[in-house]
Amino acid sequence: MSRNPDALPGFAETLVAWFLQHGRRYPWRETCDPWAILVSEVMLQQTTIPTVLGRYGEWMRRFPNPAALAVAGEQEALRSWEGLGYYRRVRALQATARAVMDQHGGSFPRDEASLRALPGVGEYTAAAVLSFAFNTPAVLIDANVARVLARIYDDSTPVDTTDGKKILRRRAEQLLHRGNPRAYNSALMELGQTWCTPGEPLCLNCPVRTFCRAKHPASLPAKKQERTISSLEHWDIWCLVDRTLLLDLQPPTARHAGMYRLPQRPREEVEELPHLRDQRYSVTRYKVTRHLHHALTPVAPRASERFIPLSGLDSLPLASPDRKLILSLLSSSGFLLPSSGAARQR
Repeated sequence: MSRNPDALPGFAETLVAWFLQHGRRYPWRETCDPWAILVSEVMLQQTTIPTVLGRYGEWMRRFPNPAALAVAGEQEALRSWEGLGYYRRVRALQATARAVMDQHGGSFPRDEASLRALPGVGEYTAAAVLSFAFNTPAVLIDANVARVLARIYDDSTPVDTTDGKKILRRRAEQLLHRGNPRAYNSALMELGQTWCTPGEPLCLNCPVRTFCRAKHPASLPAKKQERTISSLEHWDIWCLVDRTLLLDLQPPTARHAGMYRLPQRPREEVEELPHLRDQRYSVTRYKVTRHLHHALTPVAPRASERFIPLSGLDSLPLASPDRKLILSLLSSSGFLLPSSGAARQR
């Protein structure tokens, strides 16, 4: 009988033992509530752990169960997500909450097919709920896991190709700890966050270094050519009239659908207006520059635009770059913004 080249006897047990002694304590690891775990998984998509830690507890107090988010209005849900970015995630989370209430009586299903039938729940998220909430064996592969597996097996197959994904899944299934998948999947991810880091890993202290076959770990994982970063510019206007600010409600097809942004105008319409400030920020694969110009006389609102009282800005869902810029300009113009969100002039 030929030896299975993917088998690493003792790997899973060693990794779980390390994690149970040294694993970091995050609030979503202190619960088996599938809703709390789902929320953490959605928040952690494309958002750093420190950022999520700063928002998770407050958000869970506001929406402690699917019922609480299911009945919330869209603008309340969007405002609650501000600062986490990628607002489609909170829309999907709200759709999931409503489906859990309507189709499952408020209780999460415990099988993969039913979980994946929920709106916004894909293969990875369903596996996370199964693993972390119900301790059901399920394969989880994120960027950290892909990096660990590529190095453990010294495999230069690009991890973001069809072949690379198949190899990763086969090996992940081979290594999965069937007795304690909750701890094992957490451990594998944490290994990539702590010792098996991008670039030069900290191999000397790695708890599973005796299993690793990598000769040049810093060169792994291999990937296809990275996507290019494009530059974008847009020209906005600042129109403040009688303690109200002109804002534009974004349409359903926009990236920030249902949220408010400073109104945009063609460059030729605003370049003769006084220039207030440039703002630079990044969105996925774009580096964006906003050129903000001052409309010295009141502007007639377009169909999607309206003048919003400054006292209502705090409860309004605003794109994060817009809120940051608006608060900065109001402050520099002599407005104080108390914690309630109401603006008052000195």
